[in-house]
This record gives sequence, structure tokens and C-alpha cells, in this order.
Amino acid sequence: MQNEKILVMKHISKSFPGVKALSDVELEVRKGEVHALMGENGAGKSTLLKILAGAYTKDEGEIYIEGKEVKNLTPKLAENLGISIIYQEFSSLPDLSIAENIFLGRQYTKKGGMIDWKRCRKESRELLMQVGLEIDPSMKVSRLKVAEQQMVEIAKALSKKAKIIVMDEPTAPLTQKEIDHLFRVIENLKKRQISVIYVSHRLGEIKEMCDRITVLRDGCLVGKADVSDITIPDMIRMMVGRELKDMYPRAERKPGKEVLGIEHLYTKDKLKDISLSVRQGEILGLAGLVGAGRTELARAVFGADEIESGTIRLYGEETEIRKPRDAIEKKIGLVPEDRKQQGLVLMMNVKENITLPSLKKFGKAGKLSLRKEANRAKEYVKKLRIATPDIYTATENLSGGNQQKVVLGKWLCADCGLMLIDEPTRGIDVGSKVEIYELMKELVENNIAILMISSEMPELMGVCDRIAVMHEGRLTGILDREDFSEERIMAYASGQTAQEV
Repeated sequence: MQNEKILVMKHISKSFPGVKALSDVELEVRKGEVHALMGENGAGKSTLLKILAGAYTKDEGEIYIEGKEVKNLTPKLAENLGISIIYQEFSSLPDLSIAENIFLGRQYTKKGGMIDWKRCRKESRELLMQVGLEIDPSMKVSRLKVAEQQMVEIAKALSKKAKIIVMDEPTAPLTQKEIDHLFRVIENLKKRQISVIYVSHRLGEIKEMCDRITVLRDGCLVGKADVSDITIPDMIRMMVGRELKDMYPRAERKPGKEVLGIEHLYTKDKLKDISLSVRQGEILGLAGLVGAGRTELARAVFGADEIESGTIRLYGEETEIRKPRDAIEKKIGLVPEDRKQQGLVLMMNVKENITLPSLKKFGKAGKLSLRKEANRAKEYVKKLRIATPDIYTATENLSGGNQQKVVLGKWLCADCGLMLIDEPTRGIDVGSKVEIYELMKELVENNIAILMISSEMPELMGVCDRIAVMHEGRLTGILDREDFSEERIMAYASGQTAQEV
């Protein structure tokens, strides 16, 4: 029973106009295992899973579920066969209750056809208990935290008698405590012989949680392995096709004069007495737990959140930033955590996104020089190594890593000397991460100052010159590179001060 295959996908191929997305790919999943599907962005993972979900039709190949071949797979048939996919963007309707979401389109009815909401709520409560949530199923989903919404999605899958649950980057928005809870839920799913297909760029999690891996690269199968038999460097080599010897490239440099100085900064709801500085050619990391105030600090400097009191200096001179337009005029760029919603206009093309804050540069007498604009966009596409067919490609069609490069290009085009970068590699594959680190290295070599927020400890310790740590809106400590340690950073992040550590 332990090695019984619940899913076999053989010789799967899929083409789109001008693109071979999958070529002769295989995926085998056993009952009650956690199986990692790995690969860089664009490797073919999403296409394969959409075929499994019935959203795409395969061009070639065979699919077997519990030993029986399934032809003409549709979303409804996939659901009936016990396949449930939890995407990064949850499918729940925020204005409906938990129970309404769990049983949407499948509500129990009484005689006469009336919906039996009492039974729906009762079973919803039981399902929520199975995933460790003790909350009222009548509550609107909009009131839930992200981690709770995720548990509702899993409860919904259990309500459909799911045998295979696909989780796409499930830990990306979660705190460590929430991740630990998710892992306990996954362990319980395993005990019930429910299989999990786990998609993540966090290799440490895969090593900790998964039983086996399947690796795709450029639409092809490059390998399978038991997790116990493979190291993280081996995983990286399989995914990118090369060895990444220097994961965190750093230039040995001496920071220059102060670019940003903050003194006793307060905001109404979050920040309390923040003082720090960032110098030319320096990456200052901001560490802290979720809710510590890191993003709020970046937003305040950028003029997106109102400052109650305190001072901001740019290049030694006190300045006032009331709105983002002020920050842009003062050559400050913000790369937000949510690049899709806040950093880009996805329907616009690469050229338009890169030049958006800088259109005045390409105009004269009220007329825009399209040639100058295009040439500048091409310059940054080349400089940042953005993988795009041309500058007129819609930004929504690029991979996550290349979208992030477009956001960086936008602010470089605006000649920004200070970059506020929030979670620079979230949702980006390991190969693209190294490219982003390389770009950041090049920026500081050109005397740009970077304030970088990250929830990934190895990333902070790998690329930063100093790390400032926050807890509940306050600065608890600043560490020089020679003093970096995970223990000290976590102590500060938990509220201990420099005197206590």
C-alpha cells in the first residue's frame, strides 16, 4: 500500500503558439506522500498542474488515477476524481461566509429544495477542526488572516473527498508559526493517505517536508529522487542546469556618504521612534517578524503612509515627503512586496512599465518622443538581462523574476539613488534569485543605497552589509556584518534589546 501510485502522468506534451511548454513529461505520485514538483519559473510546472486540473487539454500522453486511465479530463471530472488545487491566489469569495465558501455549489438541501444551512455549518465546523481552526463557520472569509484562509481552502478540499491536494507556494505569505501549523496539517493528511503535490522555491522546506521530488527544466523532465538521497545543492543543479557556487554575490566595498537619515520617526498606527541611516554603496537589511513594521517604514519613507513626527534627511539635508510623487522627484524608488498589484501595470508592456515614472524625460513641448522612450527601455532590458521577446510584450506574460527586473528597471530609469526593496525574491525561483542578487550588487557598486526588507534569514545575512531588526514598530538592534547570527537576529526580532542580548 505504501508504494501504491495514486497518480501517473506519462509522456505529457503541450504546445502553445510558438512555445513547446511540455515535452514528454512524467509525474508519479504515491498514496499518502508529499511530492515536490520543482523547477524554475517557466519550467512547465503550472502547465502540468493545469492539465491535471482539467484546465488545459494535453496534446499527447496518458493520465492514470488509481490505476484507471482518464481521458478528456475536465475541471469537474478532476474534482470528482479527488483532485483539488490550492493556488497562490485563493479561490474563496471574501464576502461569503466560511461555510458558504466550503459548500459553494454543493450545499445540502432539505425536502422542498431549501438549503440546509444548519448542516452546512455543522460539517464546516467539523472540517475546520480537522485543519486546526476553531472559528465560527458563519464568519465572512474577508475577516480571516491569510493563514486561516489557506486552512479554509484545505477544509474545502477535504469536503470534496480530495485524494490529491496540490499546494502552490503555500508558505509564501505565512509566518514561521503559521508554517509550522501548515506542516502539522500536511502530516495529518499523509496519515489519512491523502497525497500532497507541493510546489515551492523554498528548498529547505522541501528537504524538511517532502518524500520525493520531480524536477522540470525548460518543459522537460530532468530527474526524480527520494528527498533523503539528495542535497539542496543537488536540487539547485537539477533545476538550473549548473552549479551556483556563489549564491549571494557581494562586492567588497566601503560605503560612502549618507543617502537616507531617519531620526525619531513616528507614524500614527505603527512606527515608534525609528532612527537609522543608509549610505551610498550599502545594503541595509530590515529584519523582523510579520507585523514588525518593516513595510510600513518603507512606505513612510516613500510618502505612501503619513508621518506623524520625526525627520527624514536625504544626502544630509532635511526634507519633507508627503506623497509618493515627492519621493519620486527626490529620486527614491520603491519595489513593493506585491509586484503584481503595486509594482507593475500588468496589462501594459515592458517599455511602458519601465518608463512610466520618467515620461517627462522623453517629452518636449507636450509631445512624447516614442523613439527616445523605446531606446531607453531597450537599454534597461539589456542592462538587467530581462528575458522578453521584445519591449512591447505585456508584462503579465513574463516570469516572476523578470517582472521583478522590470520594477527595478523602472526606478533605474528614473535615476533613483535610493531603492526601498521589499521582499525582492518572494515567489522567484533559485536561478532568478541569484540574478536579482547580482543586480543589487551592481547597483551598490554604482553608489546606489538600498534598504532591503526580507523574511528570509539566509538572504539577509548573505547580501546585506548591516541588518536593522524591528519588533512591534520599534528598532531593537542594528548589526554589522561581522556580528551577524541567526540567534541574535531572532532575539532582536522577538523584542529583546541590544542590552539584553
